Amino acid sequence: MKVVLFCGGLGMRIREAGEDVPKPMVPIGYRPVLWHVMKYYAHHGHKDFILCLGYRADVIKRYFLNYEETVSNDFVLSGNGDPRGHVELMNCDIADWRITFADTGINANIGQRLKAVRRYLDGEDCFLANYADGLTDLPLPAMIERCERADKIAGFVSVRPNLSYHAVSADGDGLVQEICAITRTPLRINGGYFVLRREIFDYMRDGEELVQEPFQRLIAERQLLAYAHDGFFAAMDTFKDKQQLEDLHARGKAPWQLWRQTVPQPAC
Repeated sequence: MKVVLFCGGLGMRIREAGEDVPKPMVPIGYRPVLWHVMKYYAHHGHKDFILCLGYRADVIKRYFLNYEETVSNDFVLSGNGDPRGHVELMNCDIADWRITFADTGINANIGQRLKAVRRYLDGEDCFLANYADGLTDLPLPAMIERCERADKIAGFVSVRPNLSYHAVSADGDGLVQEICAITRTPLRINGGYFVLRREIFDYMRDGEELVQEPFQRLIAERQLLAYAHDGFFAAMDTFKDKQQLEDLHARGKAPWQLWRQTVPQPAC
């Protein structure tokens, strides 16, 4: 399946990473969070990507145009360090990826960005989409199979909020009846991993946000499915989130890096 990645936002809440760094390019280890999301999909066999670009699209384009495989892969250099020497990669990341770079506007919302790349989805009965800032160990094949079996127009992963807030229940006079960690409530949130059928475009109007008006229409027709996942999920919304993900990566305990748990890829 093709994978649509929404990576054109300003990322205002994570500006500590740099004023000119678009949110999808904020690094975790050697690679940006966008790469980690793409690597997750590629691990599951989905390697045809459509990037919906906006703010600082040039940064994302240059990154992939000048992609250096040796940064995150083993290699052999022959020629005594001569710059003209031969580099033999022992494995590679993106050699078999196909990436479409689409300018979808600086101020566009998610719905507008999706409509802008509709022409790149010709012939696709079903496709995947993602906010490009959330990392997970979600069993993607199981989610896709569940959505296809349900025969619904759209599905998304629902996760428990990873927040340190407390949920409060009070009566009409403001007297607290209950207070508890929000993670212990039944509340679930949209994790931003979507499975969409092409018919989704029939429910979208110009200027609308994807999960607002279009999803309300789907709900009214019982065409929207939530796939519950209680495993790892973390969105990189703030600088604190970035630090936590960096720490997991540095300690070799990054649950989303499923590709590290399998047999190494063959040499390029």
